[in-house]
Amino acid sequence: MWAVKARHCFDGERFHDDGVTLLVDGERIVGVEPLAYDVPSGTEVASYDGTVLPGLVDCHVHLVSDGEVGSLERAGALDDPDLDDQIRASLAAQARGGVTTVRDLGDVRYRSLVARERRTPGEPRVVAAGPALTVPDGHCHFLGGAVTGVEGVLASVVEHVDRGVDVIKVMASGGMLTTSSDLVGVQFGPEELLAAVDAAHDAGLRVVAHCHSEAGVRHALRAGVDGLEHATMLTEDGVVAPPDLIGEIARRGVTVDPTLGADPARMPPPDKLPPHIRAVVDRIGLTPPQIMQQRAGQLALMRRQGVRVVSGLDAGAAPPKPHGDVWRGVVQLGSWGYDAVEALATATSVAADDCGLRGVTGRLAVGQEVDLLVVDGTLSTDLEALSRPLDVWVRGTHAS
Repeated sequence: MWAVKARHCFDGERFHDDGVTLLVDGERIVGVEPLAYDVPSGTEVASYDGTVLPGLVDCHVHLVSDGEVGSLERAGALDDPDLDDQIRASLAAQARGGVTTVRDLGDVRYRSLVARERRTPGEPRVVAAGPALTVPDGHCHFLGGAVTGVEGVLASVVEHVDRGVDVIKVMASGGMLTTSSDLVGVQFGPEELLAAVDAAHDAGLRVVAHCHSEAGVRHALRAGVDGLEHATMLTEDGVVAPPDLIGEIARRGVTVDPTLGADPARMPPPDKLPPHIRAVVDRIGLTPPQIMQQRAGQLALMRRQGVRVVSGLDAGAAPPKPHGDVWRGVVQLGSWGYDAVEALATATSVAADDCGLRGVTGRLAVGQEVDLLVVDGTLSTDLEALSRPLDVWVRGTHAS
């Protein structure tokens, strides 16, 4: 048995600024005690002046891509050994950033499931969707998930289930990385999307839908999806925040992952944007900072209406979203009106629950697996302390 003592603690649901002692045996937390607790004689103790919290959960990653320009598009042409090497590198970067669980929402040939089963000590656990379902030439078709018609959709869901995925990902609208897709329109017909959702639910799996457009959000909700990725709500006139639509998301209990947290230092200036991104900016008439300003209003309305929000970076999709940076989305929520507890929960307890891992990770509690992050600072007053990880453990193995 060993122990961690920290002057400050966030347990996934609330702060303990009088400190905590965590007792660990193997992969499990076996005790949560006050800071002054006398540990049994001979127990190794790691002590910190900063904050201990559950390891972070990034609810939207692409492990097959390193985030450089074009890397996600190129992933579909890589062979399995190269994909596996990239996945290992992505997971290592996630662990360095304090992330102990990732939800991969678009891989190639189910290689993220191979990583999930590998369970390398110190490597973040993987919740895997396999290749995302899309239409021919649709968003991320280059990852190999394109299907046609209701029969094609059903066959693909069956294959995903047989492969053992944890969640189904569908592309309900076009995307910024795919010039052949419609960013403000929808993908799949209503019957196709409904067939995907019904088949997944029959197999006991949740469905999350990529949707940048307002039309895509409405399309996905009508089909009965469980989660909305991005939910940017783009129209030809820009970003919108329809109260009726946000109210419906809340009423249905659908989770929103707004995929916030782009690193501004890695964001190219407008005149240096890749051509396909530049075309999107020109089409909607808004720069990325302007989109973010409008999205702040969206998230404020979602918070007021009680929409469940989780944090996922879309790590690996583009240079401003490197693996291990999901903390930036938490900080961004904090700057948009979410209090520290609410913001941190989107990447700990609420995120773990949304990934089907309640009782496994996301909280510092007896019986939970030992996924720990220690940061330099007092998180209750400084969310930026997430950018200063000191130590990380995954399932009890030191990862930093």
